[in-house]
Amino acid sequence: MQYLTDRKRAVHRGSSRSGTEHFWGQAISAVGLMVLMPLFALTFGHALGMGYEEAIAYYQHPFPAIIAALTLVISMVHFRHGVQVVIEDYSRGTTKKLMIIIATAISYTLMAGGLYAIGRIAF
Repeated sequence: MQYLTDRKRAVHRGSSRSGTEHFWGQAISAVGLMVLMPLFALTFGHALGMGYEEAIAYYQHPFPAIIAALTLVISMVHFRHGVQVVIEDYSRGTTKKLMIIIATAISYTLMAGGLYAIGRIAF
């Protein structure tokens, strides 16, 4: 018969001490997306009916380019936080670490590629 203390039963089953950071990061990015998504929908929707040259000229203006860039960055940060929480909840060990690294790499790669494309158009 084993006599386990409450503390011993709780070891490796509790908080990872980063839950509030993920929560606040997710909440702040969600609020940012609540503001940016309607603006992005308006600016992107305005460019939908245009031809290629007109759309490129439209995104050379600062406002649509900045809105597109901010939406891209904040949505990828939101994606990274959300996927990391899901991975931490449902996987363990080396698999968890590799999946977090892959998800982070994907989000930063998409962010860099999108910012490069917007930068090429805007400048």
